Amino acid sequence: MTSLHIGAQKGEIAESVLLPGDPLRAKFVAENFLENAVCYSQTRGMYGFTGTYKGKRVSIQGSGMGMGSCGIYVHELINHYGVKNIIRVGTCGAIQPGLGLGDVIAAMSASGDSDANFHTFKGMNYAATADYGLLSKAVEFAHQNNISINPGQVFSTNTFYDEEPNRWEVWQRHGILGIDMESQILFTIAKRFGAKALALLTVSDNIITGETASQLEREQTYNNMMKIALEVV
Repeated sequence: MTSLHIGAQKGEIAESVLLPGDPLRAKFVAENFLENAVCYSQTRGMYGFTGTYKGKRVSIQGSGMGMGSCGIYVHELINHYGVKNIIRVGTCGAIQPGLGLGDVIAAMSASGDSDANFHTFKGMNYAATADYGLLSKAVEFAHQNNISINPGQVFSTNTFYDEEPNRWEVWQRHGILGIDMESQILFTIAKRFGAKALALLTVSDNIITGETASQLEREQTYNNMMKIALEVV
């Protein structure tokens, strides 16, 4: 029996899942990184595939944009399909001037403005953090293979377009490396249900310097992030 938003039967999804927001990135990775990949779901256009990487069974599932959409997929992957490890592989906007396009951020923690967390924790602040085991493996693999990686804090927002000037100034001063829209809810739900989670983010634009990558580059050229994620799982 499938879940509400993922058209897979139980057993069709591996215990370790890569989670890009963009379903086309899921398709690209399945076609270019996995062996014997089979599409288990196209529900709502959110492709899901299972294949093998170096002999290990791995799935990749699109999750959509924002914490509302991501939270649905994370919840169903863990509670309906028994997923144990989830690694978000996505993009972010850097807010530190030293970060360039294509740099990889390994999110240690995710601050954010999620209403879901606000209501769950009754207005108090919850420190949403990655699984240390997955994080340490990612950093170790990157260092051993001469891949630049930046462990640090990110901020997950529910608002992409905002007219507030200097919106990120206070977060930049407190060491936040980049802005995404999913990591906070991923870490929160994974902790709630006993799964392990990590977010690896490739810088697609720098909000401070104004640099930006094309849509094709966002879909297809973030090989370092994918290599790290696949080796970790």
